[in-house]
Amino acid sequence: MRVRAGVLATAGVLLVGAAGCSDGSGQDDKPRAESSSAAPSAAKPTAPGATASTAQAPLPAALTDQELGWKRCKAPTKAYGSYAQKPSAEWQCATLKAPLDYGKPSGETIGIAMIRAKAKNPGKRLGSLLFNFGGPGGSGVAALPGGSEDFKTLQSRYDLVSFDPRGVAESSAVVCRDSKQAEAAFRLDNTPDTPAEEQAYLKDSRAFGAGCAKRSGKVLPHVGTSNAARDMDLMRQVLGDSKLHYLGFSYGTELGAVYAHLFPGKVGRLVLDAVVDPSADYVGHARNQTLGFQRALDNYFKSRGISAKDGTASVVKLLDRLDRKPMSTDTGRDLTESLALTGIVLPLYSESQWEYLTDALKKAEKGDGTQLLLLADSYNGRDDKGDYTTRDHSQRAISCADTKGKVSAADVRARHLADFTKVSPVFGPYLAWDLAGWCADWPVPGEWVTPEVSAKSADPILVIGTTGDPATPYEGAQKMADELGQGVGVLVTNKGEGHGAYGTSKCVTKTVDGYLLEGKVPVDGKTCSDA
Repeated sequence: MRVRAGVLATAGVLLVGAAGCSDGSGQDDKPRAESSSAAPSAAKPTAPGATASTAQAPLPAALTDQELGWKRCKAPTKAYGSYAQKPSAEWQCATLKAPLDYGKPSGETIGIAMIRAKAKNPGKRLGSLLFNFGGPGGSGVAALPGGSEDFKTLQSRYDLVSFDPRGVAESSAVVCRDSKQAEAAFRLDNTPDTPAEEQAYLKDSRAFGAGCAKRSGKVLPHVGTSNAARDMDLMRQVLGDSKLHYLGFSYGTELGAVYAHLFPGKVGRLVLDAVVDPSADYVGHARNQTLGFQRALDNYFKSRGISAKDGTASVVKLLDRLDRKPMSTDTGRDLTESLALTGIVLPLYSESQWEYLTDALKKAEKGDGTQLLLLADSYNGRDDKGDYTTRDHSQRAISCADTKGKVSAADVRARHLADFTKVSPVFGPYLAWDLAGWCADWPVPGEWVTPEVSAKSADPILVIGTTGDPATPYEGAQKMADELGQGVGVLVTNKGEGHGAYGTSKCVTKTVDGYLLEGKVPVDGKTCSDA
C-alpha cells in the first residue's frame, strides 16, 4: 500500500465535512463561459488508459456552456464514510458534466462532484479559487468545508471551490472490493518474510486490480491526472473565470503542475504546497517517501530527547515483535506489524499529532495495541462498524493510470529491499515491497514515467517546500520549481515540520495570502521560519 500524500493527517481534514451533491439540474448564477471554439485542447483518442498530452478537437458547447445547478448540499453518502457530516448552509453542491474520454469529447459524460462557498465581499471578488487536498483519492467535497477555517481570509475575495476528482467518492468512484475483502487485505503481511507470505501478498494485489476492472472497468482507463487537469480547465470555463486560481496540496501539486503544462496561458495565481517531486519515477517516489518518513520519525524522537538511532531501534524491535505475534487490543481485533506501521505513519503528517504517536507507542510497549490500531483504522478509512471507504481504491487507480513500468518481486529482493531498508529500517521494507504490489498486473497501461510539468509561458507559480515534510520531502519542491521553468516556479522554503505549511506557518500563510489576494509575488528563494 502506497503512503497517501494528503495535505493533513488523514484523521484530520480528509475525514470531516463531507456532503452529497445535487444532480446538476437547475440554473446557476455564473457569468457566461468561453465559447466552445475557445476551449483548450486535450488528449487525442488513443488506446484505453493512454492520455497523452497532445491536442484534440475543442470541447462542445454543451459542456463548456453548461449551467451548474448549485443547491444546498445533501447529507453525505456512504462514499465519504460514516464519519462525514453535512456542511453548513453556506456550502452549495453541484455536478459538472465532463467527457468520460477526452479523446471523444462529444461522447459519453461522467459527473464531477463540486462544492463551493461564495466570496464574503462580492464587490472585491477575484473569481473562484479551486482546491485539491491531495491523495490521490482524497475528496475535495469532504475536505474543503472541514478545513474552511484556514481559508476565511481567502474567502473574502474568492469563491472557495473544490471537487471530487474523477474516480473519487461521488465522481464516478472506482470501487474494487467490499469491506469484508478490505478487512482481510489490511491484515496481510506487507513485508513478507517467507514464500507463503509473499505469495499471499502478491495474490491479493492481483485480485485488487481484477476487482477494479470488474466493478469499475468503464472509468478505470480515464482516471489519470491528465484527465483530472482537463476537468479543472472545464471547471474554469463553466465557473466563468478567464484564468484558473488554484491552491493544491501534496498530490494536488502534481495535478496543478500538470494543469500548468497543459494550459500555461490559463494559469492565474497558482500555489503548490507540500510538493511532489516531478522528476521521480515509480521507484523514486517510494524511495523519497522512505527518506521523508524516516526523517520525520528522527525529528519526532529528537523532539522527545531521544536519539534518532535509539528511537528507530525501539520501533524496529516493536515491529519485529508484532511480526512474530500480533498484539491484542480493546477492539477484539489484533494489531499486526503492517497495521502498526500504518498507525505510526499517520501522526507523522503533522507535528501537532506527535503526542498521539507518543501515547500509542507507550501503550504498545506495554502490550496494548489499541491506540496504534485506531490510528491505522483512521488512515485506512475504517469506521466503527467495520465499513471502509473506497479512498484507497481511487488512490491506486489514479496512481497506476499514471505510472508506466512495473517492479517484480524478484526486482524488490535483488535491487530495492536492501537499499530502502538502509534509508529507513522502519519504513524501507514496507515501501520496497509496495513497489511489487501496488500496480501488479494492473488492467490499464500507465501514461508516463514522470509527468511533464514545464510551463515556461505561465504566470509565476508559488512552490512551497517544508524541510521536515514526511510524505513529500523538501527536495521535491526544489525540483518542481526548476522544472516549471525560470521565472515561473517561485520557491518558498518553510523551515519546519509536517506535511503542508499553509495554515500552519504564519510566514507561509501571510506570503500565500499576499500572492492570492494582492498578486504579490515573493522573491524566489524566500525562507520562512516561525521558530
